[in-house]
Amino acid sequence: MTMAQPEDEPAVSPICVIGRQFVISNPLEVIVETNSKGSLLVTDTNHKVMLKAKECNTIFHHQFLLLHADDRPIAMVRDKLMTGHKRWKVYFSDSVAKSDMIFSTQAAHAVRSKTNMHVFLANKKRKKDAWDFMIKSSWSKRNCTIYMGDSNIIAQMRTMEVSENIRFGKDRFMLDVFANVDHAFIVTLIAIVDATKSSTIRDRVIEVVTDGVIESALGLGP
Repeated sequence: MTMAQPEDEPAVSPICVIGRQFVISNPLEVIVETNSKGSLLVTDTNHKVMLKAKECNTIFHHQFLLLHADDRPIAMVRDKLMTGHKRWKVYFSDSVAKSDMIFSTQAAHAVRSKTNMHVFLANKKRKKDAWDFMIKSSWSKRNCTIYMGDSNIIAQMRTMEVSENIRFGKDRFMLDVFANVDHAFIVTLIAIVDATKSSTIRDRVIEVVTDGVIESALGLGP
C-alpha cells in the first residue's frame, strides 16, 4: 500500500538532498519504529528493513548515524551538547568535515516548541537566509508534517490504525513520503525530531545532576 497524493496536488519536482537513489517516482509509505536506546528502524509495509538510525554519542555531541539496511553509513547527524541552541548538522557518510555538510536544522521557537524546526541546506551563506524546509510536529501525538518552504507538504507522520497498533505496538507509526521526495532526507528529519525529544530530557537530567554536584562541592546541599 502506498500513500495517495491528492488529485489536485501539483506534481512535485524531484527533491534530492541526501542521494538520488532515495528518490522514487511513486508515493512511499513506510513503518518507523523507535526505542528507548535512541535507535530507529524503517521498514516497508512488507517489513523489509530499508534504513536504520543508531546513536553513537561522544562526550561533547549527541549524534547518530543514518544507515542502509546492511549498516553502510549514509549520513552523520550531530548536535553539540549543553549549548541550548538545538542546531543539528548533517554530513555525508560518517564524516563531520565542514565540506561534507548537507544541511542543518534550527529550532523555530527556542523555548515553546523544540520540535518545530527550520531546515537550511548547506549552501546558505548567511544566518538570515530563508529556510528551505520546515518541520511542524507534536511527537507525543505522533503527528509530524514536513514542508518545502513553509506551505508545500512533502511528507507526513501519522499514528497507525487501531488494528496496526495492536499488532505492532505504540512505538511504531506510519510515515508517508510524497512522490519524487528523497525519503532518506525525510527519515533523517524524523530521527532528528525523535533525538531532540530524547536529548532535551537528557540535558535536563545532566543539568540537575551538575547543579547537585556544584551545590555539594560548595557545601550548599542538604
